[in-house]
Amino acid sequence: SELIKPYLGSKYKVTEVSKSLIFYMSKHSGPVNEIQWCPVWEQSHMLLSASMDKTVKVWDAVDTGCCLKTYSCHSCAVRAARWSSCGRRILSGGFDSTLHLTDVETGKQIFSSKTEFRISALKFHPTESNVFICGGFSPEVKAWDIRTSKVLRVYKAAVQQTLDILFLPEGREFLTSTDAVSRDSADRTIIAWDFQSAAKISNQIFHERYTCPSLTLHPKESAFVAQTNGNYMALFSAQRPYRINKKKRYEGHKVEGFAVGCEFSPDGTLLVTGSSDGKVFFYNYHTSRIIRTLSAHKEACVSAIFHPVLPSLLATCDWAGEIKIWQ
Repeated sequence: SELIKPYLGSKYKVTEVSKSLIFYMSKHSGPVNEIQWCPVWEQSHMLLSASMDKTVKVWDAVDTGCCLKTYSCHSCAVRAARWSSCGRRILSGGFDSTLHLTDVETGKQIFSSKTEFRISALKFHPTESNVFICGGFSPEVKAWDIRTSKVLRVYKAAVQQTLDILFLPEGREFLTSTDAVSRDSADRTIIAWDFQSAAKISNQIFHERYTCPSLTLHPKESAFVAQTNGNYMALFSAQRPYRINKKKRYEGHKVEGFAVGCEFSPDGTLLVTGSSDGKVFFYNYHTSRIIRTLSAHKEACVSAIFHPVLPSLLATCDWAGEIKIWQ
């Protein structure tokens, strides 16, 4: 993209809060569960979306706002989809309990596998590009190797469902957020794992009686944020023992049972989240105050993500199947 080229060689400047609508993209016939910009900066005009309508789509979300490709390899809702680090493949998992690794250009499946559970979360390992972790409606989370199409490790927790997966820097440890809140105890809501040994490091990280539908890592500091069903985001240390920061809470938006995602801006100054009332909230990371709200969608806005290179470009998606690009 000609719009991205001037930014490739230069240092990322301060993120600006997005204000105006650039593209309104609506080709999905069901809720959009996840969106992700292509991680290869030269190809970061491409946006990936996964939907309840059983499809994965790739869009030119910088220049034209057009849908470039639709992939229909799933027979049920696609709950999770991720770009590979090279930007040539898409990993997807859904409620049909299947995993597919699809070649972006040809649309062919490089790897396909059936699991024993419906898939709700997928993440590639940050340094081992052929390894990913998969979780869903099961007490187990599994690490897979694409080269062998085999399960490398199984991580066992006494939970019902994995809601999200977050690798900590370097990938030696990762976190899972789980649907395990009981009336008497909130342990196991966030679990920290040792990637290599599959040992549980801690399950006493978050003690509120709320589930956490999404987790996000700060790009510069050793910290992560958990979106909670208590209508606030909680801040934690990304180092053991992963203590919660009791002085900072990011509140004002609504979650209300939706898997509302949250993310930091690439410079780490802003925290952005969707909201079940269709709005997007921009928070100052340091003060935890709301900087601005954007009336983005009529239905629940489940994801809002900053472009990795362009300093104010934001993609949002909602429960009506709409994707919007803001600047």
